[in-house]
Amino acid sequence: MHVLLIHQAFAGPNDPGGTRHYELGRSLVANGHRVTIVASATNYLTGLSGDGGDGDLPAGMRIIRVGGGSELHRSYWARAKAFVAFARAALAAALRIEDVDVVWGTSPPLVQVLPAWLASLRCRGGLVFEERDLWPEFAIGMGVIRDGALARAAVAFKRFMYARARTVVINSPGFLPFVQRHGVPREKIHVIPNGVDVTQFHPEERGDDLRREWDADGRFVVLYAGALGPANGLDVVLDAARSLADTAALFVLLGDGKARPTLERRARELGLSNVLFVSAKPKHLMPRYIAAADACLATLQDIPLFRTTYPNKVFDYMAGGRAVLLGIDGVIREVVDDANAGRFFAPGDADALAAAVRELLADRAATRAMGERGRAAVCERFDRRTQAAQIEALFRGLVGRDAADDAAFVERGAVGDTARGREAAEVRVLR
Repeated sequence: MHVLLIHQAFAGPNDPGGTRHYELGRSLVANGHRVTIVASATNYLTGLSGDGGDGDLPAGMRIIRVGGGSELHRSYWARAKAFVAFARAALAAALRIEDVDVVWGTSPPLVQVLPAWLASLRCRGGLVFEERDLWPEFAIGMGVIRDGALARAAVAFKRFMYARARTVVINSPGFLPFVQRHGVPREKIHVIPNGVDVTQFHPEERGDDLRREWDADGRFVVLYAGALGPANGLDVVLDAARSLADTAALFVLLGDGKARPTLERRARELGLSNVLFVSAKPKHLMPRYIAAADACLATLQDIPLFRTTYPNKVFDYMAGGRAVLLGIDGVIREVVDDANAGRFFAPGDADALAAAVRELLADRAATRAMGERGRAAVCERFDRRTQAAQIEALFRGLVGRDAADDAAFVERGAVGDTARGREAAEVRVLR
């Protein structure tokens, strides 16, 4: 089976950002399938060009990177132009790829689902539409776009794509009523939640080298790892840090994004010596950074729709065996509360965050126990290997190829021989 994924913000093993699709694709190729990804040559988080070390991909997986989008974070208009430019280039690249069985289109950005659908018209498996975030609903909630003609057009386009997809995949159960509201029957929707490759994380490690680098010996390190954007509501960290100046708490904000320059400037203006900014790191280094923390932080703006999300970073934190400070209400709070794996604080409430940090700081043993319970919970319920099996079964059902067909496919040398392995690992950048 040959799967084509169109994903502008795809993160490979050496890229910063979420690696859900890389990990699912890696599992597919390990089971004898092929995966081709059409992605941007510009990293979505950093705005920098490069292949992210794509040569490290396993045989059977290849990435075709298309140019454009270097001014992604300059403005919302520049971002919209980058999305459209990628969609055009992705379609041109996708139509040159032979022998595709099923096309996997993921949103946001919503516009990239169009080339995925057009490319799927020649595939027996058709289009799998994956909804990673509710767009344009999130954008309206944040005030990025008005609830007017543009928003209505985006919703109409999404409904059009829903109707043409063979199935719709969502990564959080909180999305289910919103997708059904657009007329998608329940039997067409598959919940394959966000999760984590638990084998990458080793909770017993303590990250002493990084703690020394941060001058954090004896400190209580609270790590935020991920995008530093307007949606993340990270001013709450600076306000909490100001009230915790008399404690051993040290906040480490690891990542990049549109809001980072503003956050750094405000931290300087407030004279915050207990806030440290660290540039975004490749995903394979995240276990090391989480190991250096005593607790980990996830927060979003207080927008009702954000209560539907399953943020990847929370599962990473739990897999790393660290207590979670959670400033996001809704379905992800249920995961953390059910496991008794951390403390919730109301989004945007700096006093509540500061109080939660003081509680964890005062009882280090209880904090470690929260982390242990979180690790156990994600191993049981959110292991990426389980999700990989689910996505493979879904694709198999759409393509209609049984196990015997796949065995014959491998035997013919379509996967695994030396020439194919070299081809599968190649990286192309189309300008």
